[in-house]
Amino acid sequence: MNRKNSSIDGIDEDGRGPYHALPGNGGAASADDTRLNQLGYKQELSRNLSAISNFSLTFSIISVLTGITTTYNTGLTYGGPLTMIWGWPIVGVMTLIVGLSMAEICSAYPTSGGLYFWSAKLCGNHWGPLASWLTGWFNIVGQWAVTASIDFSLAQLIQVIVLLSTGGKNNGGYEASKYVLIAMHGGILLLHGIINSLPISLLSFFGQLAAAWNVVGVFVLVILIPMVAKERASANFVFTFFNTDNDDGIRNDFYIFVLGLIMNQYTFTGYDASANMTEETKSADKNGPMGIISAIGISVIVGWCYLLGITFAVTDIQYLLSSENDAGGYAIAEVFYLAFKSRYGNGTGGIICLGVVAVAIFFCGMSSMTSNSRMAYAFSRDGAVPLSSVWHKVNEQEVPINAVWLSALVAFCMALTSLGSSVAFEAMVSIATSGLYIAYALPIFFRVTLARKSFVPGPFNLGHYGILVGWIAVLWVAIISVLFSLPVAFPITADTLNYSPVAVGGLLVLIIFSWMLSARHWFKGPIGNI
Repeated sequence: MNRKNSSIDGIDEDGRGPYHALPGNGGAASADDTRLNQLGYKQELSRNLSAISNFSLTFSIISVLTGITTTYNTGLTYGGPLTMIWGWPIVGVMTLIVGLSMAEICSAYPTSGGLYFWSAKLCGNHWGPLASWLTGWFNIVGQWAVTASIDFSLAQLIQVIVLLSTGGKNNGGYEASKYVLIAMHGGILLLHGIINSLPISLLSFFGQLAAAWNVVGVFVLVILIPMVAKERASANFVFTFFNTDNDDGIRNDFYIFVLGLIMNQYTFTGYDASANMTEETKSADKNGPMGIISAIGISVIVGWCYLLGITFAVTDIQYLLSSENDAGGYAIAEVFYLAFKSRYGNGTGGIICLGVVAVAIFFCGMSSMTSNSRMAYAFSRDGAVPLSSVWHKVNEQEVPINAVWLSALVAFCMALTSLGSSVAFEAMVSIATSGLYIAYALPIFFRVTLARKSFVPGPFNLGHYGILVGWIAVLWVAIISVLFSLPVAFPITADTLNYSPVAVGGLLVLIIFSWMLSARHWFKGPIGNI
């Protein structure tokens, strides 16, 4: 396709024009396929996802059971109940604002490329290729890091379940080595790769099952754990107690509070999945945006309920955080275990409850790989990834099969850093949040600056409030980028340094250098395949 002459029925070369049918298509092509053609692409993936399927996949990636369970220790350490209970709605509302801005752009450009495609079109021909390159690599590396982090978290939880099932840390329970953990991580990724190789109709079913599991699981645990626990916290403790007792040398109350927000913000990632799935979603310019917004909004409500229910069963923060308890310092696991052990004399019920969480994390990783593979497929389709011709191929079931296994392989390689040191692994994982949010903010920033007057919205739009909401979203991402870079312990040493800015800065340097040395000569942004 000649990029300089790609205007189709009023669509300019940046894809910003109005929605008109392509000549010759007649009534054969759906409105979705027509719009995708206008944006420069032919329909290659199977378009079978409904609105609820699109929402379900994104909701299961956000997965409050996954995010809160795996980072609850952070919340307890930095501020405790007050930070978690009141920080959650603050972060939730600000995340919804970011989601609203992304949803508006998604409605205008419903393609699997998502963020990097948006950046290219919003910046125009001059800056578009660089903006697309920068956004795309932050997005795809961030997504791979998310999948690696989720599946490694599941391996860790399985290890804790085995530990408790064999007697607990204080009674000779089995503690897996780092090599066993990485082997479990590889096995989980293998299962996710197999599931994601299935047709999208089956994957849609798993996605809806995942969403239902997350909602039902939360409410079962919220009711069951406080009800079983013999000792429960008071409402005053849950809503007002501020924990300043930490071993990290941090005593400033405000600093402790903002560090505690990390738990909340880490949970709210991956909602760009609805955009990555738009080429497989019916009425994509409406259902894609609604998938983003509804997944965030419902997660805010469900997640707050989960936090409240579990925190009412917390009575001794320091004991829960101690590496000498039966769960080895895994706070929520110890909460579940103690609740049943105190009432029935054994913690079997708590272990079963951890199994409910483990299934939710499994679904979360599954959906994350679905989103990864679609992003890798689209980015390869536009020639940005080495061996692009391999990764953007689809099989006879219209599944980007090679991109699925690429995502599994890269996520596994990222987790291998855990064999070297926990510091290296944590630096890699930091890209999952910081890198992703930079990718979220870039197209929004271009929307409110370079494309402020030229942007043509789709069916879902914010009207006159689009610019204001966009600027608030960009400001919030700037704030949390600083938050994720703050030192989390004093004095600062090689072991206590927060390597997040180092990892993200290193990724930025690699992206810029690869652009200057090579990509600027051949990468032209989204190129279309019609």
